[in-house]
Amino acid sequence: MSKAERRGGRKAEAAMPRILCDTDALTATASSEGAVLWKLTESGRQLDANVVRLTPGRHIAPHAEPNLDVLVLVVAGDGVLGAGPQDEPQSLTTGTLLWLPHGSTRSITAGDDGLAYLTVHRRRTGLQIGQAP
Repeated sequence: MSKAERRGGRKAEAAMPRILCDTDALTATASSEGAVLWKLTESGRQLDANVVRLTPGRHIAPHAEPNLDVLVLVVAGDGVLGAGPQDEPQSLTTGTLLWLPHGSTRSITAGDDGLAYLTVHRRRTGLQIGQAP
């Protein structure tokens, strides 16, 4: 192995595309409890991503993310997205791809079969101590 390969080997390995999980298998074998089923943990990443499972009837309360756009892909089950000032319900089914722009208010409620979805957004930087305004 050359000196350049030894120096760059670690970096080249980290930059290689790879399969991270099989969402069908993940959601099929998951317990009936709501939980984060998978989380992106690779070092040096620019994104955060996870697969979340909500059991039937469970929900994510209305909230707004002020800083990050979020993509959501429904990978199993069904549910309802509440969005906008009047929380207008929108149906969610397997294969639905949502864009939740930063600043938007949203809620998610699982249907009778539960709901599993992948979220992807820019990685948040760690908390930093700064000066008070």
